Amino acid sequence: MTVERHLIAQAVAERRKETIAFLQRLVQEDSIRGNEAGAQAVIIEKCRKLGMELDIWEIDRTEVESHPFFRCDREQFTGNPNVVGVLKGTGGGKSLILNGHIDVVPAGDRKDWSADPYSGKVENGRLYGRGSTDMKGGTASLLLAIEAVQSLGVPLKGSVIFQSVIEEESGGAGTLAALKRGYVADGAIIPEPTNMKIFPKQQGSMWFRLKVKGKSAHGGTRYEGVSAIDNAVTVIQRLHELERDRNDRVDDPLYENIPIPLPINIGKISSGEWPSSVPDVAIIEGRIGVGPWEDMESVEEELIEALGDLKKIDEWFDQHPVEIEWFGGRWQPGSLEPGHPLIQTLSEEFQKVCAVRPVIEASPWGTDGGILSKGAGIPVAVFGPGTTELAHDADESIELEHLFKSAEILAGFIVEWCNQPV
Repeated sequence: MTVERHLIAQAVAERRKETIAFLQRLVQEDSIRGNEAGAQAVIIEKCRKLGMELDIWEIDRTEVESHPFFRCDREQFTGNPNVVGVLKGTGGGKSLILNGHIDVVPAGDRKDWSADPYSGKVENGRLYGRGSTDMKGGTASLLLAIEAVQSLGVPLKGSVIFQSVIEEESGGAGTLAALKRGYVADGAIIPEPTNMKIFPKQQGSMWFRLKVKGKSAHGGTRYEGVSAIDNAVTVIQRLHELERDRNDRVDDPLYENIPIPLPINIGKISSGEWPSSVPDVAIIEGRIGVGPWEDMESVEEELIEALGDLKKIDEWFDQHPVEIEWFGGRWQPGSLEPGHPLIQTLSEEFQKVCAVRPVIEASPWGTDGGILSKGAGIPVAVFGPGTTELAHDADESIELEHLFKSAEILAGFIVEWCNQPV
């Protein structure tokens, strides 16, 4: 089924002012981990206005923690619900999940921001604030697309399942809970900040913690000890080598424009308690990327093997091997062939709106898409407004024109996809 393009464009244009105000309200809610309720209330109000069948629930950890994809150190989710809104189709068409996360990362040092990080200020066609690009702007584009389709009275054969989940930034417990609750579909769109590129493949990632040992001594006779910090430098050098080796093997053309397809990032180091003492322990925490073609277990083994090779460099590591712990966030990789009907349909709608072919790439970061694709076989495409460069940074912002273009594309996609026969 098709709808004249200018009618969708008009429906989106008529709601620009309202959508900006809605996104401002979302950004003004500081929905960091454990504080998602206020922003979810804004989402719930909007879903009710759109006449969606709502499902609002608090995650019960006991219902999801046995799942192999569950990785979360949050003990309870009380007061901060998941939200799902359903528009039921008439039957016979493909169903669609539209998945957005409501949680944001902390604002960091507010002195680095030119305005309050939760201001939602609009200036020169951009809306500023934590979460504006990652990914409340994407969520606003989803709801605008749904509203535009509704306003045109277009019947949909397949159901639309809108999801506003918590806990994505810490491993995906919100999306996993929605999956366990029975929400599946024939396809899914996740509007992360892709700069309007289409990602059929998403990198996965795992957090690790390394304990590097040394031998304490007085700083004045440091030669009687073994510095854990010096040993940590050796470990980090080995991680750099592993990163290089892993990336040298990448031959997927969707990664050709990404400088480091599978990064190993060191995010935190701690060691020592006294300037005049040789430290006996160093702790390194980081994250290793997992390719869409890889499984978590094989990447774990590769890192363990690389650290085991340290004994060939320094005999110290033979008697004092690096201890490794897998902790915290873990994002499953996802993969969909670029020729899949989901990607083809989305690409066609993109071209209708933008008059150029979309850029098809692989995601350099993890999303909840791997939970949907690996956990239930749901085809997933990541596509949305906003840019990765601004996510998690001070003065995070989103170009509003991209939000509206994304909504126009998604509205056309909803009509086409949900009216395709199953």
